[in-house]
Amino acid sequence: MAGRGSGLARAALRGMAAGLLGTAAMTVGELVEQRLTHRPDSHIPGRTLRTLFGRPTSNTALYPGWNHAMHWATGASLGALRGIWSVTGIRGPSATAAHGVVRLAFDQTLENATGAGAAPALWPASEKAIDYLHKGTYAVVTGLVSDAFNPPVLTTRAGARSH
Repeated sequence: MAGRGSGLARAALRGMAAGLLGTAAMTVGELVEQRLTHRPDSHIPGRTLRTLFGRPTSNTALYPGWNHAMHWATGASLGALRGIWSVTGIRGPSATAAHGVVRLAFDQTLENATGAGAAPALWPASEKAIDYLHKGTYAVVTGLVSDAFNPPVLTTRAGARSH
């Protein structure tokens, strides 16, 4: 297990790097989209992180530093997960689609659990489409990079027929 554990740790670190590249791609996409649509920045990630740390928040205050911290930390953390998936054989388009759902679910779970954000069912359809597009960009870039740098060397056949 020690060899497997160190292989998983290396894959998680490479996945974190992939997640940071995915976050960078998502950020560029958001900036381009905002210039075209004139949509303002969301400050819900910053409010979410402040709430998780027990800091006071306001629906009118802007927390750009906290926003960036949440944005990049989430990308790196979920990139670590994708790295582990890649090295254990959970790869390709289906893994990327699942990872996009994980990214969306992670954000929404924290935002709704802290009371910082509204449930997506309450969002306008255009806001949902934009969020799905950006999180999809994150998942595609993170998945491509993670799969490229984490060959499936820890894939196992154990349990393949135990169901």
